[in-house]
Amino acid sequence: MWFPSLALGLVLAVTAGQCDDRLPPASHTMFPKGFKFGASTAAYQVEGGWDADGKGPSIWDDYLHKHPDYIKNRNNGDVADDSYHFYKDDVRALKEVGFQTYRFSIAWPRVLPNGRTSHINQAGIDYYMNVIDELLANGIEPVVALYHWDLPTPLQEIGGWLNPDIADLFTEYADLMFQTYGDKVKWWITINEAQSVAGGYGGDNAAPVLNLHGTGDYLAGHNLLRAHGKTYRLYQRKYSHQGGKLSMAFCGAPCFPTTQTPEDIAAADRCFQFSFGWFGHPVLKGDYPPVMREYVDRNSKAEGRNVSRLPYFTEEEIREINGTVDWFGLNYYTAYWGKEGAVGANPSVDRDSNVNKYFDPNWPATATTWMKVIPQGLRLAIQKVRQEFGNIPIIVTENGYPDHGDLDEKRIDYFETHLAEMRQAIYEDGINVIGYCLWSIIDNFEWRDGYTVKFGIVEVDFNSPNKTRTLKKSAYWFQNYMAMHKLLE
Repeated sequence: MWFPSLALGLVLAVTAGQCDDRLPPASHTMFPKGFKFGASTAAYQVEGGWDADGKGPSIWDDYLHKHPDYIKNRNNGDVADDSYHFYKDDVRALKEVGFQTYRFSIAWPRVLPNGRTSHINQAGIDYYMNVIDELLANGIEPVVALYHWDLPTPLQEIGGWLNPDIADLFTEYADLMFQTYGDKVKWWITINEAQSVAGGYGGDNAAPVLNLHGTGDYLAGHNLLRAHGKTYRLYQRKYSHQGGKLSMAFCGAPCFPTTQTPEDIAAADRCFQFSFGWFGHPVLKGDYPPVMREYVDRNSKAEGRNVSRLPYFTEEEIREINGTVDWFGLNYYTAYWGKEGAVGANPSVDRDSNVNKYFDPNWPATATTWMKVIPQGLRLAIQKVRQEFGNIPIIVTENGYPDHGDLDEKRIDYFETHLAEMRQAIYEDGINVIGYCLWSIIDNFEWRDGYTVKFGIVEVDFNSPNKTRTLKKSAYWFQNYMAMHKLLE
């Protein structure tokens, strides 16, 4: 293995794009014209009000009520930050820090309790209208995700994302959302982290926890892509006059090659193709990454299967899905070393990729086991997106640091170093990064970690009746950072 700092420096030098002479140097204290800073949340993680005012149950409500031990300390999102009642406090915090955008999600079962447009919950419709109006009244632009993991339970009862009919049901839901909010919302995310959603079908780390390794994840991912494609085309047909821009929020942890052997370099590329590429390649190039198709098809045949575990799109579906993002939403938290070698269950996505991913023991740890601090990985992810998909506008839609409520200085360091890498991607590599949304504006329900892990730059007193919000040092740091780094005119 190489010495880590030297290895990362060489990798980044090799993968960097050509510098645009028109851009200011990386040390310049300005961001490009139109660049926007914001913060993100998700409905299940902050809203609470799990059954308030006609809301239906989601797969997370259902699973955690039946299996409370699934989450640390038997926590759930029944109340969370109670943003259903205290959303104005969230907006007040956003404004006080100085953010220009707020990326939040709509809970599908809050507006459509059974998942279908035959039953519209007006109280849910009104809630999100109030949130959007409050944001706009405070000069904050909404970025709205239609799906952040909280599928209505009645749709899971018919197979959820394994049922091909889900693509049409999602499109009907999206149609209602565009019709209702599209005059006020100009930035849309159809699906947040489709890979994580698929993982709930292929593994056990997210609802609905089906453990269909290497089959359920691919089928769910296939229908997620079909749903996205149909939704984008619907927007083009019916709502293009609204002037909105659509994307997905893609996720992954890129890999640096352990050595510069061809095998490890190829393994690091597969690390990208089986994560960001799994969903990015179809929506920007029309089909799954060729190496993903090759590896899954070959393994499926070796297992004696008559068909590949990775479904095939029809020609019509390829045309419908291809070219269906206007910008690239990039969620980044951490990175890995990568080398050739099959790991994981057989079959599984991990084994299909034939990449052995591992953390460097020298990388700083965090409050959660799945994440180490490696700022260079953000620049690498941005570079790989440009390399694979051209200079599409990129918004970093999630990036943040977890602690136990006691290491805010390390959170500040995380942001400072990651933003420095992002600025290098903009000014040294000439990549079209147009925005950044940190995770998260407030401490919230962090899935399997419950409330034991804190990502917020605003502290929440979960024991107080009003879930009191208090700005942390990192919030004031970000306030000062944005004031110092003015936008180019």
